[in-house]
Formats: sequence, structure tokens, C-alpha cells
Amino acid sequence: MNQINHKGSFIALLPLIVFVTLFIGTGLIMKDFNYLPLNIAILIAAVFVCAMYPKTPLAKKLDIFTKGAAHPNILLMVFVFLMAGAFSQTAKSMGAVSSTVNLGLSLIPGQFLLPGLFIVGAFISVAMGTSMGTVAALVPVGVGISEATDISLALTTATVVGGAMFGDNLSMISDTTIAAVRTQQTKMSDKFKMNFLIVLPGAILTVLILWFVTKDAGMTDASQGGYSIIKVIPYVFVLISALCGMNVLMVLVLGVIVASLIGLLDGSFTLAENLKAISDGLIGMQDISMIALLIGGIIGLIEYHGGIKWLLNTVTKRLKSKRGAEFGIASLVSVTNLATANNTISIITAGPLAKEIADDYQIDRRKSASILDIFASTIQGIIPYGAQVLAATSVAGISTVSLLPYSFYPYLLGICGIVSIIIGYPRKKKEAEKA
Repeated sequence: MNQINHKGSFIALLPLIVFVTLFIGTGLIMKDFNYLPLNIAILIAAVFVCAMYPKTPLAKKLDIFTKGAAHPNILLMVFVFLMAGAFSQTAKSMGAVSSTVNLGLSLIPGQFLLPGLFIVGAFISVAMGTSMGTVAALVPVGVGISEATDISLALTTATVVGGAMFGDNLSMISDTTIAAVRTQQTKMSDKFKMNFLIVLPGAILTVLILWFVTKDAGMTDASQGGYSIIKVIPYVFVLISALCGMNVLMVLVLGVIVASLIGLLDGSFTLAENLKAISDGLIGMQDISMIALLIGGIIGLIEYHGGIKWLLNTVTKRLKSKRGAEFGIASLVSVTNLATANNTISIITAGPLAKEIADDYQIDRRKSASILDIFASTIQGIIPYGAQVLAATSVAGISTVSLLPYSFYPYLLGICGIVSIIIGYPRKKKEAEKA
């Protein structure tokens, strides 16, 4: 898509500013972040972006908007949303959630329940290569844990999102990781090793924090509920399928089938109830799917009018040192992620320029790839309008902003990235081999 402004334009970012101001501002003023529904804020921003630049024919703007909404990454995200909803509701209806929760409560000491949920989420997301699939599989479990204990629903949901972002940042089959490696022309294994060592302290600290804040959460009687090993199979199947490297959409489709078959065979629901559960799951994700499409369209027009280009130029024009260049790459992908609300798109957008910066300042390509992935995942795990947060809170039925105080791992992930830049890790530069 050709941009109308090759130099970039701050004005083109106004729709994003309008959206953020409306959503966050209204929540702060009314002391209720559910007062202005997210879809209404997005819709207002969409109308605003189409009303800008009156000299551009409306038909042209609508064409750009629809192409942005139909971007392959956006449409794939929508399909994942829908199938995640179908799997989540089907598994819940046949008793998989309650059985999994009660099994976990019976096997894991109460004070380690939330750390265990984070570790399981991290493991599944690394295996599956997608944070969205992890959110779909584990948020219902987090909801069940919250209902069975006195742990905040926002805390359990944020814990799942944190575990999901761990894998999104590290998995060798994650689209964000693949994008970071390809744009920096380094080897996947080299990037993984460096990235893992950078973020490991953050993961360990997250486990310790989760243990500390929930060790007295009153979970001593939580394991009294019954469970059926058979009903846990849908989640086990999802995990094994992910380990085999199966596509996330196929994992979710087959997960729906497995959950349906088990539920029908053991009498958990009738065929009519099964079909209704699948339908309810799809319907439950229609709102978030619409939001994703509108965001895609808005970003398409912002990019066309030079908003993304302005961000790139602004971030990179004052670089003077290697450390400053690394912070420049981090800022570049962060602000791009804030604008696009998609860590893969932000890495693809910022990646080529980040490579130029890395080459100019002799930055290890493994490090530049790690910086791109770490800070994109940090922002993606925090912003209230990010896909992972939207999907998680849609399933949990809570406000997206309610996760912010409990997003321990995304915050620590960013801190680990900042510390690695400050201390100059790795100290001895090694030229990464080209992929």
C-alpha cells in the first residue's frame, strides 16, 4: 500500500489519540472503564479517521480501510478469536474447566496454584507458538480457579496473559519470533538462547510474586470438588497437538471436536446442547472480532496518511551511541505496537529499519531481534486494546483495564529488556550467522 505522505505525518495519528483519549479518559473521569464500551470507542475512531483528509475521496478512504481490515494477520486473528470462543464454551459445557481446576487444586499446594498456572501457560505458549491459543485454553481455567478460591479474577486472567506472552516472545514457531528473526537475518536458535537468558529473571520473579500475593488467599478447602480425568482430555489434547507443531487454528478446531465427542459420549450434553455451546462461543467472540477488524482498518488509513512513517522517523533521528541505538530500536517497536495493537505487525513494520540501525551501530543481530520481540511482547501484554488482553477479558467477562495492576510478567519482561541494554548484555559481541 503506497503512502500518501512519504515524510510522515503526526496528524495521521489523531484517530489513535482520539481512541485512547476516549477510552482511557472516560474511564478515569467516570471511575468506570466499562462506561464507554471499547467497541464504541473504536467505532468513533473509525468514523473520525474516515472523516479526515476531506480532499481524499471517501471511496478511496473506504477502499484503504477495508484493505486494512482484511489484512491476512487481522483475518487470521479473527478466525482464532472465533474458534477460541467455540473451544472455550464447548470445553466449559462438557465440564472440562471444572475438572481441570479441581484436578489442579488437588495436585498443587494452594500457595503454588497461581505460580503453577503461569508456568503451565508459559509451557503451552512456547509449545503452541501462539499467545492467543494459550489464552483460549487457559483463561477458563483461571476463571474456575477464581470462582473456587478468593483470588481476584483479574489476577488469574492477567497470570494467563503473562504466561501466554512468555511463549509469544520465545517460541520458535511464534509468528512474532519468526518476524524478528527474519527481519534481522539471524538464526532462530541463536536468538532463542540470547532472548531466553534475558527474560528468565523476569519469569522467576513473576513466579515468586504470584506465590507471595496468593500464599494466604484462603485456598485450603478449594480442592474438595470432584474431577474426571476424561474431561481433562481436551486441554491435554490441545497441549500435545501444540507440541507436535500443529497450526493453532487446527488445534482449536480439533479441540472443539474432541471436547464435543467426550461430552456427547459421557452424557454431559445432548447434540442440541453441544451445538448451542459452539454457537454461543462463536457469538461471544463477535464483539472482539469486530473490534479487530475496525482496528485493522484504522491502522490502514493511519499508515496510508504517513502516521507510521512519522513514528519511525521521530524515534530514529537522534541516535548517537550503541546503547542509544538499542533503546531506539526498543522505542521504535514499542510506539509502533502502541499504534498497531499487533506485535507481529509492529515487528514487521519496525524490523527493516531496526536492522539498519543495528548494522550502523554494530549491534549483535541476535540482540536486535531479541529487543524487537521483547518490547513488542511487553507492550502487547499491557495495552487494554491488544488482542491477547481483549480475548482474555472477553472470556473472563471483566474490563481490560482491570488487568493492568496484575500484569506482572509483561512489566518484568520490559524491565529485563531495559536492564540488558543498560549492562550491555552480551558483553562479547558475536556475529550471528545469517538464517
